[in-house]
Amino acid sequence: MKLEVFTKSENREIQNTIISEIRNLINYKNLEPGDKLPSERSLSEKFGVSRSNVREAIQNLEFYGILKSIPQSGTFVANIGVTAMNGMIEDILTLEDPNFKSLVETRILLELKTARLAALRRTADDLISMRTYLDAYNVKVKNGEDAVQEDLLFHLAIAKASGNRTMNRLMLIITPGILTNFEKYHVCDVDQAFKGMQEHEDIYSAIEQQNPRLAKEKMKVHFKMLYQYCYNINEE
Repeated sequence: MKLEVFTKSENREIQNTIISEIRNLINYKNLEPGDKLPSERSLSEKFGVSRSNVREAIQNLEFYGILKSIPQSGTFVANIGVTAMNGMIEDILTLEDPNFKSLVETRILLELKTARLAALRRTADDLISMRTYLDAYNVKVKNGEDAVQEDLLFHLAIAKASGNRTMNRLMLIITPGILTNFEKYHVCDVDQAFKGMQEHEDIYSAIEQQNPRLAKEKMKVHFKMLYQYCYNINEE
């Protein structure tokens, strides 16, 4: 069996084509909210693409709330109305990949809120998770090693501790792009990494003390340098 490897732009084109075809299927078949879509196999044969491509497109539409998959039952049209569905799909098809600045802005907005909520809602297990990643980060920094992944894992642990599933999910979505751009632009130098150790400790301490105002303030201090840095970057 031949294994096809597509570039990022080619995969985006395939996904957009499948999403358009699913939209047409819903419209032309007059599918109502709650109606079931054909199986992945049927759709892959109908559209002339692989089942994995169909599955990815369905997952994208499910993320935006247009479709809903139920284990052992299938995929169904969500209850949002045809007009809203068509408008949302049109927006999805014209979405551009986020640049580094937009990722940083989104991350800062999210994390100021997650830090505050984590201070209010964190559990003992959440503190253990944060402490584990924080210690791993400190060890790597002291050894002169790249600790970007441990840094982000610490922040993801805070997002999880916030108890807000939507914010946690958004953090997980933007994290791969942040990792890629941190490496591309060499964001964390040695001095900033050492400074980050104390800033992380301050954030952790505020969350441990269940002080939401202080947690938000310490997170804001932590991101001050990153915010300034990203606006000095010339992106293509």
